Amino acid sequence: MLKIAIQKSGRLHEDSIKLLKECGIELNNGNKQLKTLAHNFPVEVYFFRDDDIPQYVFDGIADIGFVGENVLLEKGKDVDFIYRLGFGKCRLSIAVPKTMNYKSIQDLEGLKIATSYANILQNYLTERNVNAEIHEISGSVEIAPGIGLADAICDLVSSGSTLFTNGLKEVETILQSDTVLCAHKNLSFEGFIKVCILIISSFQLVQLIFLQLLNPSIFQSHPKIHLHLLRFAHCSIPLQPKAQQ
Repeated sequence: MLKIAIQKSGRLHEDSIKLLKECGIELNNGNKQLKTLAHNFPVEVYFFRDDDIPQYVFDGIADIGFVGENVLLEKGKDVDFIYRLGFGKCRLSIAVPKTMNYKSIQDLEGLKIATSYANILQNYLTERNVNAEIHEISGSVEIAPGIGLADAICDLVSSGSTLFTNGLKEVETILQSDTVLCAHKNLSFEGFIKVCILIISSFQLVQLIFLQLLNPSIFQSHPKIHLHLLRFAHCSIPLQPKAQQ
């Protein structure tokens, strides 16, 4: 049984479900239960909070997970970063009040910055020799300067409309984030998952790869899989997250 963790609600949920369906995995989650079995594959899907997925994959509760790259980096769990899935794109940025005469990252020296991504932000500031006070909050980060809680914020940005509404301007991009596939360190056939993602547009082959994860004997009845494995054997794929320089 392959156990997959996805976001139970939020901006990544619908695209994660869509990806599974495109792989031919049929799910029934009409009652919004926290786990469900696929009708046509030995696959169980868990629906978790995005922030919890790295922990569940690390603990081996789930074999693989679809999660925001920003969350994966912030949590810092020792899981395998397999591949970027190409949806849920956003950026993690620092924003300041529109009235601030911002010239460089050094202008943040000594200021208070509100964020839900304290670890990523601290690493970014440390690498640039900036000392700022980080105020970690779990939500509604964009209102922090307006209520006197902080001088600046570090938060996810898509269109920038929320920043504009709250009188803020984007000044530094820390990370270009994507939805990624992560896997438990001791997951069997990890290489097959990598190939699955590389050729995700070939839905029939994806189904066969999932079957291979669960039943190696399927290889014998579908020899064409070998051709695709040979085709991609020499390919190097990005296995490490890339922070914005």
